[in-house]
This record gives sequence, structure tokens and C-alpha cells, in this order.
Amino acid sequence: MLSSVLKNLSILKKFLFINSIVFIIIGCGTIFYLKTVQPNLIKKKTANHVQIIDNTIDHIQRLNIKFNEDDIRKFLFSTRFLFQNLDRVIFFDKKFNLIGDTDTLDLDPRAFPKKPDIVEQETLDDQIKVSKKIKKKPKKKVATSLKEVLISYSSSKDFGKSYTYTYETYNKFLLTTIKNVNIDGEHIGYLAISENASEIRAAINERKTFIIRTAFFVVIVILIFSVVLNKYFLKPIKNLVSYTKIIKEKSKQKSNIEILKKRNDEIGALSRSLDDMTNDLYKRINTAENFSTDLVHEIRNPLASLKSASEIISETEDKDKREKLIKILSQDVERIERLITDYSQMLKDEVALSTEKMNKIDLKSIVQSVIDDFNNIYIEKRGIEIHLKIDGSVKDYIILGIENRIEQILANLLDNAISFSKDNQKVIVEIQKDKNGKVILGVVDQGEGFKEKKLNKIFDRFYSNRPDKFGEHSGLGLNIVKNLVELHGGMIAASNNSDKIGAKIEISFPKV
Repeated sequence: MLSSVLKNLSILKKFLFINSIVFIIIGCGTIFYLKTVQPNLIKKKTANHVQIIDNTIDHIQRLNIKFNEDDIRKFLFSTRFLFQNLDRVIFFDKKFNLIGDTDTLDLDPRAFPKKPDIVEQETLDDQIKVSKKIKKKPKKKVATSLKEVLISYSSSKDFGKSYTYTYETYNKFLLTTIKNVNIDGEHIGYLAISENASEIRAAINERKTFIIRTAFFVVIVILIFSVVLNKYFLKPIKNLVSYTKIIKEKSKQKSNIEILKKRNDEIGALSRSLDDMTNDLYKRINTAENFSTDLVHEIRNPLASLKSASEIISETEDKDKREKLIKILSQDVERIERLITDYSQMLKDEVALSTEKMNKIDLKSIVQSVIDDFNNIYIEKRGIEIHLKIDGSVKDYIILGIENRIEQILANLLDNAISFSKDNQKVIVEIQKDKNGKVILGVVDQGEGFKEKKLNKIFDRFYSNRPDKFGEHSGLGLNIVKNLVELHGGMIAASNNSDKIGAKIEISFPKV
């Protein structure tokens, strides 16, 4: 039931609702506690009164005191020190006549017959209960004389046990305990002890004041926390939700994401992360759209060539010309196949890179393995040999990366260098560390070098300055290398050699 109610509420309303429930539960517990405090305090007082009454009865029995005015008066004078901590001790005979009162010790004995004050019967302890309470109606204070209380007590089924009632005024809280007096099994009268127990009311009021102050403080704290929660957390979250809706609906509505990004807490970090993710998504979409456009453009050329060659080859009878056209067809088909293969590989790489984890790896061992593989192919095939040049003073070249992607980077660079190199030339692979501790990987060839003035263009997709045997290359190799390098947090740059023979591509990996 509660979960279904909370399900459709906002975070702020959930917070306030839950706190309200907790507050109500604590409030009910507090009310119950306050209702039990006063009876417990009265019971402690009553227990003390009962003890004094029992001791007094024992003294009367031991001293063989008669239960009349003279003997009781003498007894009170001789033992008044026993009652010095009590406000009033009253004796009645079994006919409810007043025969002794500590309030009259210093007065003439004729003062004893004076009737006791009118009191208000309000509560009884757990031993004697008021039988005249009306259920489902407010309590009514019943004006009763002490004699009437005694008469009611004598006819009670709990006669013989102690009986306690209270009388409260604006400045007093009187507590009176009554018990019948039995001597040798004979009922001879009643003994009542009355005490001003204002400390009970003070204790109750003190607790009430403390609870009210605490409740007020808790409410203020909850309200302040709710305002802070709403202003600094919930509203920013709502703004982030609005931002995502704007992105989803491609709306031109402005968002305050820039303001949230300036925060230095988790909301700011989340805003920056969300904005970066959105920008990266847009970048990927734009890249995919541009790449698709470029791919279509690149495929259109060989397709046009294929179409022309296929139309001409069916009409020509010249054998040499037919062989030339067949060669063109073969190259164009190979070119299209390479484009599709490399494009498919790029898509697979993007998916794989999002799940692969970078580790500390030794660049030297990876480079040596790739060089050995290429030498096994190209030394015999074209006489091109690849040499590894490293700084012998450095023991290892540790970088943070993905091993198979580092192999892919170097393989693409070597493949590109070999494609621009003539037979029997050399390709140099250099590994070194700069003064900042960055690991530098360089590939130097002896080919024609780069003709562009802006060498950054060579890393664009479908770079135009390509070898004659273009069918062996898609024009995506260096672009793939650049993307992989940037994934590893590195930088890539191209330059022509100082002797104007060949080119050099250099990659710097960040210090681990």
C-alpha cells in the first residue's frame, strides 16, 4: 500500500511523506509516554505513603494506642517527627469521624472536629479505579469531601488496599493516599496521608516543554532540509531531465546545462558527463553521416569505372585492350572490397573499444613482434627490410594501452610506409623517451614523402595522395591510426625527412 502511494510521488514529496509518517509515529509514542509518566511518578509517591501508613499502624499497635481523639493527639505529638516530610496526616475512626490531623498539632484540641477541605477526585492508581467514569465522554471533575471519599472507599471491592487520588489547583498538586487501619484483625478506622507533589507536575511540564521544543526544532530542520534538497538537488535533477528531453525531441529550447556544469559537486560532474556524452554522441552521428557520404563518394568512382570498362570490354576485340580493361575491372573490384572491409572493421573496432580495458604493456616487445611478422613477408617479397632502433639506456617502454590495438596502429603505419617505398628500401621503427617521460614511436620510410603543405590532411578519411596500386588500400588506414592513438590519449604527427627522402610519422604516448 505504502509503496504504491510513494510510487507516483516526486522525491521531495516522498521525503516529506516519509518524514511525516515517522513524525506521527514518534508523536504517538511521545503522547503514550507522557500519559504513562504521571501514573508512574504517582505510584512511586504512593508506595512511600503506604510504607509510612504501615509503619504508623505498627507503632499504634505496638504502643497500644486507642483510636480516639485524645490518644491519637498524644500519639501525633510524640511521633510528629515521623511525619515532618509530609504535608498532612489525617486519622478517621470507622464511622468516618475525624480524630487526628497533623495540621492541628499546634491548635486547641477543639479544632479536630473541623471538616476537611473539599477536594476534586481526578485519578486513582492501579489498585483502586474510579467506577463512575462514563466512556466516550470528557472527564468531569466531581467535587467530593474527604468523608465521601472514605465512604466510597469503604464500599469498594478493593477495600483493605491502599487508595490514591489527586487534587490539582493552579499552584498545587496534592496527592492523597488512604488505607483502612486493622488492629488484631479488627477494622478500627482510616489513615490518610496528603502531600504536595508539585514536583510531579513540574516533571511532566518539563518533559512536555522539552518534547514541544524538540518537535519544533525537528520540524524546522526538516523544512530547511527540504528547501535545500529542492533547491540544490531536485531542481538541478529536473533541469537535467529537461535537458535530456530537449535532446530527445531535438527542440531549440535553451537549457541551463552550462550553469550546472560549473558546480563542483556530483551534480556538476553528472552535468559535465551528460553534456560530454551528448556532444560525443552528436560527434559520432556527424562522423557517421560524413563517413557515409565519403564512402558513397569513394565507391561511386570505381563503380563508374567498372560500368565503363564492362561496356567497353564487350565491344572491343583487341586482346591487349581487353586485358587492360580486365585489369581495371579487377582493381576496381578490389578497391570496393577493401573499402567495405575497412569500413566494416572500423565499425567493429568502435564497438570493441567501448568494452576493452587498458593495461600496462611494454611497447618494445609488441613492436618487435609486429616487425618480425612484416619482415617475414616483405624481405622475400619485395626486399624491404624493417629495422628497430631503440635507446639502449632505457630498460623498458611501458605505456597504458590495449595490446592488439597497438599492434593495429603499427601494422597500419608499416603497411602505409611500405606502400610508398620502392623495392629493396628500408623502413626504420624508432622507440625512445623524451625528457617528460613520454614514449615516442616513430616510423620512417624512404619513399616519396608527403606533397601536401598541411600534413594533418593525411589523417583524413580517403586521403588523396595514394600509391598506384590503390586497390590494396582504402584510404582509411591513417585515419584509423589517428583514432586509435587518440583513444590511448596520445598524439600523432607527420613530417618529411630532413634529407627530403621519405617521410616520418611519430606518435607520443602519455607517461604512465
